[in-house]
Amino acid sequence: MAHDSRFGPCAQTPQQRAYVLHQLREALPKLKTTVTPETEQLCARYIAGELTWADVRRALDEAEASA
Repeated sequence: MAHDSRFGPCAQTPQQRAYVLHQLREALPKLKTTVTPETEQLCARYIAGELTWADVRRALDEAEASA
């Protein structure tokens, strides 16, 4: 498998990204309390490798600012 520089060395596969997301949710309680269908879709796209974590955070921050 080729290294994808958009993701860290421990987030190269969907399984690794799911684990990273789990760890982030444990470390950042806000991620646990703001679960919506939209956030779940963003997280699923991160796990699939469609978005980077920076993309997800940007989208979440924009949604929060417009709320």
